[in-house]
Amino acid sequence: MSRYSDRTGPIKLGMVGGGQGAFIGGVHRIASRIDGHYQLVAGALSSTPEKAQASGRELGLADDRIYSDFEEMARTEAARDDGIEAVAIVTPNHMHAAAATAFLRAGIHVICDKPLTATMDDANALAAEVEKADALFVLTHNYTGYPMIRQAREMVANGDLGKLRVVQVEYPQDWLAEDMPDVKQAQWRTDPERSGAGGATGDIGTHAIHLARYVTGLEIDRLAADLDAFVPGRKVDDNAHVLLRYSGGAKGMLWCSQVAVGHENALRLRVFGEKGGLEWYQEEPNRLWHTPFGEPKRLLTRNGAGASEASTRVSRIPGGHPEGYLEGFANIYTEAAHAITAHRTGATPPAGVHFPGIDDGMFGVRFVAACVTSSKDDAAWVGLG
Repeated sequence: MSRYSDRTGPIKLGMVGGGQGAFIGGVHRIASRIDGHYQLVAGALSSTPEKAQASGRELGLADDRIYSDFEEMARTEAARDDGIEAVAIVTPNHMHAAAATAFLRAGIHVICDKPLTATMDDANALAAEVEKADALFVLTHNYTGYPMIRQAREMVANGDLGKLRVVQVEYPQDWLAEDMPDVKQAQWRTDPERSGAGGATGDIGTHAIHLARYVTGLEIDRLAADLDAFVPGRKVDDNAHVLLRYSGGAKGMLWCSQVAVGHENALRLRVFGEKGGLEWYQEEPNRLWHTPFGEPKRLLTRNGAGASEASTRVSRIPGGHPEGYLEGFANIYTEAAHAITAHRTGATPPAGVHFPGIDDGMFGVRFVAACVTSSKDDAAWVGLG
């Protein structure tokens, strides 16, 4: 039983990072509000005190709950009778570990943007903190919240595709096709000190490989990665081709790119087994194509005919009305809310509740490290360690 055992109503939420001009902060705030499970009451929204104050006031936070740094926020909120129960961490990657550690040690649940950390050392240290903390750790790999991805996962687990043979996942974008020195989001994402050694690999490649792992349940045995920085002067990769060998014999390929002109957010997953194949495309997220071997291709739609319980459980509106990015993100927040509410009294979360956690984050950091190691050795085959 936690110190929040007498709490009722919305979970009091804090936020680290995500102040003025930060896209992902707004996404997390909207996602937390969609199902009414959270109330944002505190924040350390910027590393600049003046901007932190301006951002907090803009969001309607009380002056005494706008903080200049996350350590002060963790200490103060943990001491308050009405202190936050959870915190969303939406900073650049290199700050995740320190911020998460401060709140975990204060007994406050952590909802952290991906990837887990910028370095393997930070990831290992954070994993140790999660292990001993009396608080939950949630990682927002938001694409796992899409209803048709839940259905795809269920179909694979039920054997609808038979033994898996081939996994193809790609995530092309074009927004970093040229140098963007004056754009804040581009600055930190292409700075190895803040983003980590993997550029596109860490930013969107981790999304793609996590999605493939989530749906298929397969574990990577070895990989061979060819990473490139096509934009002159760029210090991290902006394009990656990765061959995958899975335990059990399946093979795969991942392509992620932020210089693929003509693509906006074109995450795509295809899975092929002995008995059939599945295909899902993030820009049309309410559709899942299923092709049983020797039969016509079938279109499954969110909340349509053939929708499974795994997908309908995380759908909000009737079929034909599109749900997408924000709702998928909200599903992660809502699943976390169910677990946090159960944690108050030591109860078991409702059946079906699932969200990415520390193991998923560690996998992502190991994946990036293996890709960098492989590419430096002329795309040699390496394990994830």
